[in-house]
Amino acid sequence: MRDGVIAIDKPEGFTSFDVVAKVRGMLHIRRVGHAGTLDPMATGVLPVFIGRGTKACDILPVQDKRYTAALRLGITTDTQDITGTVLTERPAAVSEAAFREAVNSFVGEQLQLPPMYSAVKVGGKKLYEIARQGGTVERTPRPVTFYSIEILRFDGREAVLDVRCSKGSYIRTLAHDIGEKLGCGAVLTALRRTEAAGFTPEDCITLESLAALAEEGRAEEAVLPVERLFRTLEKTGLPAGLDRLYQNGVRLECCRLGIPADGAETAVYDAGGNFLGVGVRDTASGCLIGRKLFRLDGPQ
Repeated sequence: MRDGVIAIDKPEGFTSFDVVAKVRGMLHIRRVGHAGTLDPMATGVLPVFIGRGTKACDILPVQDKRYTAALRLGITTDTQDITGTVLTERPAAVSEAAFREAVNSFVGEQLQLPPMYSAVKVGGKKLYEIARQGGTVERTPRPVTFYSIEILRFDGREAVLDVRCSKGSYIRTLAHDIGEKLGCGAVLTALRRTEAAGFTPEDCITLESLAALAEEGRAEEAVLPVERLFRTLEKTGLPAGLDRLYQNGVRLECCRLGIPADGAETAVYDAGGNFLGVGVRDTASGCLIGRKLFRLDGPQ
């Protein structure tokens, strides 16, 4: 099995860890990871990393997300979504203008309080573990950004939103906060992620389709190359001879390569056009420094 990434269209009812476990079992491979946890009720794009592709998890250049989110006004739950225990119910008579004003107030940089039912750790313990034991702890609001929130549908109580946001944004909490802003409460009723790590549903495969390919011994057809994750970066091609030095950890002078020492990350290729990994055009040293190597013949 080659190293890379499989964009899975996560089904409802599965945790992200469930998906990783399924893929690990189908492909009979130990090193499997994922980027961007999705709640069990959510569906959509879940990048799953295979083999040495797992090394890309912590250096993804594109970490913004996009979602289609449905919410219902007039109700709150302990999980901030429809699967939780109902805490309050009240009438919701909200005009479209008032709803639009409330939604627009969340566009831009925000401080968002992580929900108790989340994987955020406080004191070394995940919040959802504390919440399941009936506890609650003080949480610190975290900076997030909602680049755009478009109202796709609104009928006075139910709404569907298209949300573009930064890493770490909780759409459940966005729904809850919109409800609080309107004074009637709100919960998330459905969530589909439509973009993650630069992948969209068009790049995805279902677990059922992957299983069918695996049974036929064709699972590699679903594996996308690691370099797809770094297609937004500028490319740096290394001359013959220097590519081997780079893979051995040698710092190469940017001026010798004809590239600026501007501190930016770059996707590095060998003389044959093969992707080697990600490097940094270091300002202080004036050199191209390797950050992560992905070639099988490079040092690990």
